[in-house]
Amino acid sequence: MKIVAVLYPGGEAAKTTPELLGCAENALGLREMVEAAGHELVSITDAGAGLDAHVPTADVIIATPFWPAYVMRDRIEKAPNLKLLLTAGVGSDHFDLAAAADHNVTVAEVTGSNVVSVAEHVVMMTLALVRNYIPSYQQVVDGLWDIGTVAARSHDLEDKTVGIFGMGRIGQRVAARLKPFDVTVYYHDQRRMTTTEEQVLGCRYLPLEKMLPICDVLSINAPLTPATQEMFNREMFAKMKRGVNVVNTARGRIVHAESLVEALKSGQLAGYAGDVWYPQPAPADHPWRSMPNHAMTPHVSGTTLEAQKRYADGVGDCLERFFKGQALDPDFLIVDGGKVVSPSYRSAYEK
Repeated sequence: MKIVAVLYPGGEAAKTTPELLGCAENALGLREMVEAAGHELVSITDAGAGLDAHVPTADVIIATPFWPAYVMRDRIEKAPNLKLLLTAGVGSDHFDLAAAADHNVTVAEVTGSNVVSVAEHVVMMTLALVRNYIPSYQQVVDGLWDIGTVAARSHDLEDKTVGIFGMGRIGQRVAARLKPFDVTVYYHDQRRMTTTEEQVLGCRYLPLEKMLPICDVLSINAPLTPATQEMFNREMFAKMKRGVNVVNTARGRIVHAESLVEALKSGQLAGYAGDVWYPQPAPADHPWRSMPNHAMTPHVSGTTLEAQKRYADGVGDCLERFFKGQALDPDFLIVDGGKVVSPSYRSAYEK
């Protein structure tokens, strides 16, 4: 059995940091287990021609959201042995879920592995935008001391209104971590929480059209589906309160690229902090690298060393069960038995 893992290059860090499990060199720490079970593990960084060379003989393909292998219908149709697509992390939009269902290929991800890491990243990015941290840091690097320029765009987070779009595991943890800042938190999700859950997290539900115009900060924490792709576009930005700060740690394609740049240049958005791009890795000339008032990071929020241990362990559990012919953890399943079964994706793919 051939397992192909497409992972980011670790370089010198892989040699000195064995905990850097998410890189190709360290192969999620799974090589010994896979080979001891009598199977072949191929770990590569090339998600293009390098992956295509292995697709016809691969039984399992593993990829991370941070260095995604886009396994769409054309690749699935060229993979007669393919039985399992695994995301080492959370978010499986780099796999064609409909095509996987059509070809009875199971898709699974390590649900929950990144929730703490991403929620902390959201709070960090929120503060970076509201307090105008990036220009402050840049002044130090550039040898400047122009306090007025930075202070003119710096605010307290206290007493501001924060909206959370997508109130799943990450959204809920964002709300919990924002409570000590004495902010007003609203959320929008396809599933409304119970009154008790809302009271515990200190938030209230609002329809999206009522939430957008009142938010000082908007955190996007929803999965990418056909319904959310490029949902935040020119028209959606126009509905928001002028001067809002937007944080997106979900998926880059939820936001329309050109509309975002326009909104920042016009001042409709005060700032944008994103940890996600499309495509990934982002090309050097991607417009988000040079747009004004941004605090972008290269999709690192969910791959702290602690998160890597969690998603590597989860992938290992999936492989061990798969080798033994056992059912995978139902919480991990995205596509199973020819159907999209995950609640986060199912409604967007139901026929």
